[in-house]
Amino acid sequence: MKLRSPWLIRLVALLASALIRWWMGTIRYRLAVSEPCEHPHYDGKQRYIYAFWHETILVPIGLKPKGYVLISQHADGELIAQICRFLGIGVVRGSTTRGGSRGLLELVRCSQTSHLAITPDGPQGPRRRLQPGSILLASVSGLPILPCGIGHSREWRARSWDRFAVPWPWSTATCVIFPAIHVPPRLNRDELENYRCLIEERLQSASDAAERWARGGPRPKLGKLQKQAG
Repeated sequence: MKLRSPWLIRLVALLASALIRWWMGTIRYRLAVSEPCEHPHYDGKQRYIYAFWHETILVPIGLKPKGYVLISQHADGELIAQICRFLGIGVVRGSTTRGGSRGLLELVRCSQTSHLAITPDGPQGPRRRLQPGSILLASVSGLPILPCGIGHSREWRARSWDRFAVPWPWSTATCVIFPAIHVPPRLNRDELENYRCLIEERLQSASDAAERWARGGPRPKLGKLQKQAG
């Protein structure tokens, strides 16, 4: 059932945000970064684009990031946008399929003072397939991309296109942030695709590392990746 009434959307969003705040407050978080400045709560001058798969969006919400996130202009997007606002997360409306140009320009404006967060395979997939819009955003804004992999010790998976993950209460969520990747300005088509493939591979590798760690594997060692990502 689609929600159309503005007041009903706002009410549902308020209740959902309270539930998410409580639910994610039960989760134990473990975070691995290569540099302290890449931590989402680090109060430094450097700003980043945090990229994570659409299916894992609940964990970044639980980490209470400081910044702006791109929310689709599809019908369901208004509910998600309202939930994010109640949780204190900045919202820009748009996507790669609808309102994309306006959303990109607004994100570039926000990038001058804030971090950005994107789900580069959203809003409709394919699952874990990075869309070129995220590379264009990094190229135009000048902000480096941080590939963020997320794993769960126990989770429920939806039967949606992204196999949306809902961690069990009082379980553990792991977040592995690979070193920043700087995307140069004015890319041609081949360069754009090369960076798209590189960041997709890094994001998938970060996800694999986070999932192994969440299932009892070793804490990822990120030092050796620093030179590869320069």
